[in-house]
Amino acid sequence: MQIAVLLYDRFTALDAIGPFDTLGRLDGAEVVFVSERPGPVRTDNGSLALVADKGLDEVTRPDIVIVPGAPHPEVQMENPAVTQWLRAVDATTTWTTSVCTGSMLLAAAGLLDGRRATSHWMFLDRLSAYGAAPTGERVVFDGKYVTAAGVSAGIDMGLTLLGRIAGDEYAQAVQLMTEYDPQPPYDAGSPAKAPAALVARLRATDPLR
Repeated sequence: MQIAVLLYDRFTALDAIGPFDTLGRLDGAEVVFVSERPGPVRTDNGSLALVADKGLDEVTRPDIVIVPGAPHPEVQMENPAVTQWLRAVDATTTWTTSVCTGSMLLAAAGLLDGRRATSHWMFLDRLSAYGAAPTGERVVFDGKYVTAAGVSAGIDMGLTLLGRIAGDEYAQAVQLMTEYDPQPPYDAGSPAKAPAALVARLRATDPLR
């Protein structure tokens, strides 16, 4: 099974690494980081780079595609090289997945038309403009399409999909070995739980700026 993790300039690191460190533990899986051109690709803060092993033209039939998000997804939403590749590989994927605003890229490629999907909470309502049906759930399955909410939700998505593929016990073993046992210091991880004033202040901030 080949798992292709799409990289592009200014992607969010954990969006890619969370699923990589869960789904990537599947027995016999080949994980390949892919971008328009092979080489280092910088994350959104510019201080970290992951290396793309192959260019888009070298990865044509992955079994699973993982699309991370970014603070400015509109850049890649308007990149025909990325959207055309997503449409092409989606024709034969077993699972097409995204984390955070990565779902905006899938939607821009026309892959989420009429499908339930999620995204980062600040972008959720934008999915409907591209034909998707937004939902605030943390991980959403609609056919072979699996979308995760913001950033850390990619770990949950990876474990959930791993359970679908290899069984619950296998996924539980990966959860245990990675000691994924969240005990956050604050209960402010969603707009439904965070202080209303904080949510309002962040909503007033243009995430595309």
